[in-house]
Amino acid sequence: PSPHIDWTSGAVSLLTEATPWPDVDRPRRAAVSSFGISGTNAHTIIEAADAVQAPSPETGGEATGSPVGIAVVPWLLSGGSPDALSAQAGRLREFDGVRTAHADDLADIGYSLATTRSALPYRAVVVAEEPAQFRSGLDALAEGRNAATLIQGVARTEHKTAFLFSGQGAQRLGMGRELYDAFP
Repeated sequence: PSPHIDWTSGAVSLLTEATPWPDVDRPRRAAVSSFGISGTNAHTIIEAADAVQAPSPETGGEATGSPVGIAVVPWLLSGGSPDALSAQAGRLREFDGVRTAHADDLADIGYSLATTRSALPYRAVVVAEEPAQFRSGLDALAEGRNAATLIQGVARTEHKTAFLFSGQGAQRLGMGRELYDAFP
C-alpha cells in the first residue's frame, strides 16, 4: 500500500491477501488499476462468471465417457507442406496411444496435440467423438482423401494486425510516429 494514501478514510480498500467474495443480489465486480512509473496506466473491471454446473448423464455429459463431459473433441495437426501434414497424420495414427485409444483418452490426446506441437502453415483438425471416428479422419488425411470429420486449411501470413500503443495526450502524435518509424 502506498504511504501517500489515507487508507482509513473512504470506501476503497487494498487487498493484501485472499479474501472471500460474497454472493450479492447483483453481479460481483471489481476494478483493478495499475499506474506505471513511465506513465503507462492500465485499468480493468472484472466480473464473476456464472456458476458452471457439472454435466449430468441426462444432458449428455457422460455419453462419450469423456472425463470433462465434452461430446466432441478437436485433434489439431500441422505441417510445413501438404506432404508433411499427411505424413504427420500417418505417424499419429500409428502411434500406439492412438491405435488403442478409448473414449476417456480423446480429450487428453486433443489437449496434447493443441498445446505441445508447433503451429505450422498447413493445418488440419479432426473433430469427432469416438476413437474410430478419429482414426478414420487420420486415415483420410494421411491418404489425401476428404472425410466428414476432417477440416484442412493453410494459415494466412499476409494482413497481420498490429496494435501500436503510442502514449497519451500531447505525446500521442509524435510518439506514435517515432514508434512506427522504429518498428514499421
